[in-house]
Amino acid sequence: MTDSGPPVVAPGAPGARAAAASPAGAAAAAPSRRITAVTSGKGGVGKTFVSTNLAAALARAGRRVLVLDADLGLANLDVVLNLWPKITLHEVFTGKAALADAILPAPGGFSVLLAGSGMVEYSRMTPEVRLQLQRVIDEVAPRYDHVLLDTGAGISDLVLYTVSLAAHVLVTATPEPTSLTDAYATIKVLAATQGRRHIHLVVNQVRRPGEGRSVRAQLQQVVDRYVSPTLEAPVRIELLGEVPTDPAVREAVLRRQLLLETLPGTAASLAVVAMAARWPQ
Repeated sequence: MTDSGPPVVAPGAPGARAAAASPAGAAAAAPSRRITAVTSGKGGVGKTFVSTNLAAALARAGRRVLVLDADLGLANLDVVLNLWPKITLHEVFTGKAALADAILPAPGGFSVLLAGSGMVEYSRMTPEVRLQLQRVIDEVAPRYDHVLLDTGAGISDLVLYTVSLAAHVLVTATPEPTSLTDAYATIKVLAATQGRRHIHLVVNQVRRPGEGRSVRAQLQQVVDRYVSPTLEAPVRIELLGEVPTDPAVREAVLRRQLLLETLPGTAASLAVVAMAARWPQ
């Protein structure tokens, strides 16, 4: 993995909350420590699998958990959970429904707030979308112990703004070179534009025990060489856990069921439960 050049500064990422909160750019309150953005540099690495099953594991441990589908316009959380919502964030944003009516119970004992799919108006980061998204997250955060924002992949304006609303960032990656390169790019941008100095990492689809630690070490080495020297403080990547390649995962996905609900004793399920046990209270 090589350095990808100067950090990409996305419009709206630095100080996004402050800009959205006030035309004068007054400082906004820091994000609630209850909020975690689950993101990835590359699509198809299991980010939504991690979000939903981690939520189920946290709920099993007695926590109140909400997963918000923040991949606005390309939402698929409803498909993963086999839900058929009549009210989504679209109805909330447009004032056609109350926020409380859009929050649904999900399999696994947690709650979900689903986004409408195929709505191009939400794929662009406009001031209205910023205000609506911030308002919703600020309103739901006090009601739950954990709010997981299941973002889109990459470093678009929408993804970066959504991440800026969270106190914690959980990057999902696989050991594949393209995933590692994109995970590094994501960490680099978050460090440069949002002042992130602590990133949690989940390595999915590992082929042997300990591969997640190797991936974390590789990412940390590149960040230490190319990113941290340009900042006032170093960036630390903390491995939350690794999820082994497990045929049960594909089986659960095809069934549109949570792995922790249908096959709780599998290696991948146990790995997610172990991650939940390590997650900050």
